[in-house]
Amino acid sequence: MKPVGAFGPAIAARGVESGVGATGIRHEAFLYLGDIGFLSATRDFILAGLAADEDVLVILGEPRLTLLRGALGRAGKRVDLVDLADLGRNPARLIPAWQEHLEQGDERGRTVRGIVEPVRSDCSGPELAECMLHEELTNEAFSGPRSWRLRCLYEAAALDPATTDLVWQTHPMVVKGGLARPSTRFHPAGAQPARGAAGGAVAAGAVGSGGDLFAERLPDLGPPWSEISFGPTNLGLVRAASAAAARAVRLGSERVDDLELAVHEVATNSVRHGGGRGTVRFWPDQGGLVCEVTDAGLVADRLVGRRRPALDLGGGRGLWLVNQLCDLVQLRSGPTGTTVRMYVH
Repeated sequence: MKPVGAFGPAIAARGVESGVGATGIRHEAFLYLGDIGFLSATRDFILAGLAADEDVLVILGEPRLTLLRGALGRAGKRVDLVDLADLGRNPARLIPAWQEHLEQGDERGRTVRGIVEPVRSDCSGPELAECMLHEELTNEAFSGPRSWRLRCLYEAAALDPATTDLVWQTHPMVVKGGLARPSTRFHPAGAQPARGAAGGAVAAGAVGSGGDLFAERLPDLGPPWSEISFGPTNLGLVRAASAAAARAVRLGSERVDDLELAVHEVATNSVRHGGGRGTVRFWPDQGGLVCEVTDAGLVADRLVGRRRPALDLGGGRGLWLVNQLCDLVQLRSGPTGTTVRMYVH
């Protein structure tokens, strides 16, 4: 991949401010290089929002957050700066953060904009795959009518060609070389058919190469440590097996409880909505455990677990809770069934 050169703030601002849609999200990727490129992608964008009396939320990891805070100076006090580490390593928690940002703006009668750098330098393969799925689903989550802008930052030199291609596929607008342009590779979430059984699984630890990321098979993890088939009468066995597997890899007592509850929620969903039965599998992972629940059901709501549930909602909190309890959750669903893979470290 050829890295993108650094460019000046004035050029970047002129290119990006054009072509804003009247409704829905303007979801753009900004490919930058180094500290100068990072500040070109952030500082003027934020100051333009403040000048327009907009609420600005920035979600970044360190050391980028400290670099930006220093560049903004006193203006930074008017910006909501959030450390990405505070949200955890699960990208499924990002859409609820933007949802809350928009709701707060509505309450104050203000327009909003945001900046996020979703891919950390130390992302694992599964985490990177979830970042790309999150980007795809963001277009669907905020399709309208609220008009706002979200800029997603990517350090170009750190991206491999497959990830770069997915950035272009999941963002309607891409800023490269100082100019914003519509992505000719963009397709709305779920618009292209999944590869399914004929296409096979993506390489272990890798992101996909097009199509509907939500329906792609997850990478094969090899023979599981243990495997249990379950139905309505033996959900207790699933909980016991989850707790035993978590203790076997020396997870702390709180994490054992987290995994046990998360697996129970997913298995209960399989019984209620996935054909009444399912299979749970466990693998040891570096510093933790991977647990997977599969069933024959089909998830119709691609954003399930990614919207903050209403306080008065009696049910439907299961996958939301799972995303809060686990360090990473991978949900895939298609014609061959549904898989929920949970990572607890």
